[in-house]
Formats: sequence, structure tokens, C-alpha cells
Amino acid sequence: MSEKEITGGETAETQTDNSLKNSEETQPEVELIEQTDTPTEGQADLPEKQRHKKKKFTKPTKKQVVHEIISWLLMTVGTVLVAAGVYFFKAPNHFATGGVSGIAIVIEKFVPLNQSTLVMIINVGLLILGLIFLGKGCTARTLYCSLMYSAENMLLEYVLPIKNIPGAVATELANGTVQYTLTNQPLMELVYAMLLTGIGSAVLFNCRASSGGTDIVALILKKFTKLNTGKALLLTDSLIAFSTFFIFGAQAGLFSVLGLFSKAFIIDGVIENIGKSKYITIITTKADEIAEYILKKMKRDFTSYKATGGYTGAEKTVMITVCKRGEALKLKYMVKKIDPTSFSIITDANEILGKGFRETL
Repeated sequence: MSEKEITGGETAETQTDNSLKNSEETQPEVELIEQTDTPTEGQADLPEKQRHKKKKFTKPTKKQVVHEIISWLLMTVGTVLVAAGVYFFKAPNHFATGGVSGIAIVIEKFVPLNQSTLVMIINVGLLILGLIFLGKGCTARTLYCSLMYSAENMLLEYVLPIKNIPGAVATELANGTVQYTLTNQPLMELVYAMLLTGIGSAVLFNCRASSGGTDIVALILKKFTKLNTGKALLLTDSLIAFSTFFIFGAQAGLFSVLGLFSKAFIIDGVIENIGKSKYITIITTKADEIAEYILKKMKRDFTSYKATGGYTGAEKTVMITVCKRGEALKLKYMVKKIDPTSFSIITDANEILGKGFRETL
């Protein structure tokens, strides 16, 4: 290596050092704060909450506000359906198919309290247990629905007693008491009881809420045993349903067990149909025109990629989108209008989680 090359290297190093020094002199002093999990000496004396900065409050959009209002209105409708099913059909016929209403129907025979008062007492007690053992498991939505459900039962008893309803049937029981029902057809009343309570419960579950009650018991059992939520809920409700055999007789017991299982199918069916949308795959040569319709008219998004036809070898575009059932019908006809040679595949999507549909739970 020549002397010139060595000198050049030293000069380059010197220039680099000088540039670093000049940079340090000209740079303004900036206080660097190292973000670590270990509190500094000054932070150690502060409470845990004050060590970390509070998250900035994000103002909800108009769409989010409307969605939340609709959600609470649906929860109110759901509790009304559940309360109507219990008050008009389940309680008069002693259909104890589980839940707080089932517990109240069973206990009512032994204590001098009416069913609505017992529902209120049991709900409040279970909510307190939930707050103790589950903490955030008892959400504001469940609290609202359980108290609303109890209040609606009490209001119905005060405003519209079964015996005052025209056409109500009075049946004298073996113990001398009189039982009032809307009709003398217990099977038909069981169907209405399960439809109203099943649809109402499905609406509540779809809004990420419940009427409280044995749902809280199931969650507590899940926490302290090896049972999952479904099995714990089935166990709790089964004990209530089977107890009617010994308290109200074989007929009420058989109806209660039948109602217990039929309600589960109704809830699953309603929830599935509420969340059902359409998954659409479109194979076309006019992707731009179809994309414009999806984006501008439907206000939806899509995913696309290039593909080659196996038979023709022609290059085509595959477009994938999801939408509501009503939108799918319009899109189907529009795609055929834009590209008569297109190929569309439409299937059911039972649940879609994400922006524009249901939020992830």
C-alpha cells in the first residue's frame, strides 16, 4: 500500500471526526427519555397509574354512536321478549326451563313472594356474586339487561295480571290453589314460551349481553372447575328443569325438559341467521367496472388477483367480497349485466368479524 493511500485514509478519518464534532455542536440539546418497564428513581415513589401516561380519549364517530344506540335499543327489545315469554307462558304453566325465571318459578311455591320479586332478588344476588368472583365479567350490558328484565316482570304483574286477561283459563290444583293460564293448551304455550325467550336471548347474545342469571353461575363454575361455559350452563339449567318433576308433577317436568333443549336450538338458529351474510367470488374480464360498483355504490371493499382460465387459457380477474344478503342480490344482477360471461360463486357466511360487520369479540 502506498504512502499516498495511507495519508488519504487518515484524512478521511479526520474529516469524519470533524463532521461528527460539528454535528454535535450544531445539534440542539434534546432530552432523551428511555422507556423501560423499570421505574426511575424519581418515578419509584409515584403510584402505578401515574408512572404511565394516560391514553388519549378518542371521540367516537357518528356511525359508532348510532351503532351503540341501536345496540342498546335491541337489548331493550330482547329483554321485553324474554320477560313476555316468561310472564305470559312459562310462569303460569310452571315451565322451569332454567335461568333465573326457572329458579323463581320453583322457589315461588315455598315462599310468600311473587315471581317478579324473586327474579329481582336472585338477579341482584347473582350480579353481586359475579362482581366478586368474575370482576369485569359482569358488564354494564348484562347489568342493564338483568335489571330491566326484573323491572318489566314487576310492571307486567302490576298492570296486567293473568287472571284479568279476557279468556284466561282457571285450573284448580290438587292443593286447592287456582292456576291461571292464557289457554288450556300447554304444548302451544310451551312453543310460544320458547320462541319468545329464545329469540329474545339470541338478540341479547348478539349484542354481547345476557339477562344475567344462570349465565353468571356458569361463568363462576367455569372459573373454579374444569367445565366449559356450555356444559356449566347446561348443568345448571338441567338441575332447575328436572326439579319440576318433584315439585309440579310429571307433566310440568316433561314440558320443562323439552323446553330446555328446544330453547338451545332456537337460540343457535336465530343467532346464526342474524349474523349470516354472503361470501361472493366473481371471475370476470371486466373487473374495473365491477370494482367501481362495489366501491362506490355498495360502499364495500374487495380483494382481487389475476388468474388464468384452465380451459380457455384467457387471463381473468378473481374478485372476492362479502356483503349482506340484500346487497348480494343486487350485486349478482349487476355483475351479470356488466359482464354476461362472468362466473359468480355465492355462499353463506355464518359470521363475519371485522370492519363494516361485527366487531371481534
